[in-house]
Amino acid sequence: MQTLGTKRSRQRERILQVLKRTTSHPTAEWVYEQVRQQIPHVSLGTVYRNLHILTAQAKIRELDFGEGLHRYDATVEQHYHFVCNQCGVVRDLAVPPQNDLHERMRDMVPGTITAHRLDFYGVCNYCLSKT
Repeated sequence: MQTLGTKRSRQRERILQVLKRTTSHPTAEWVYEQVRQQIPHVSLGTVYRNLHILTAQAKIRELDFGEGLHRYDATVEQHYHFVCNQCGVVRDLAVPPQNDLHERMRDMVPGTITAHRLDFYGVCNYCLSKT
């Protein structure tokens, strides 16, 4: 019996390539538009299914920044984000993972910490320059 997404898929490979070529943390709809340029008959449902498979395979990360939609990131290593409250842009931050947080929080967490996610919110320089 084959497990989820183990069969090679041209659409899945193209979706992963699209995600690896961007740092914009795109939505599924954006990925769909990009993939459609190369595979015109691909459906949005196929893109969603393959994003789910790639997430389950830990080849990409699914992110939710509270905007009512999910974004996708091909950088699966621990890293932090900055989210602009005005334009919604999401940027990776070149900050080493703060793994000492696990030790500092150990006594406050009712269980074992295996990972953490840290996002910073504010206004990006582009939006600041428009005011």
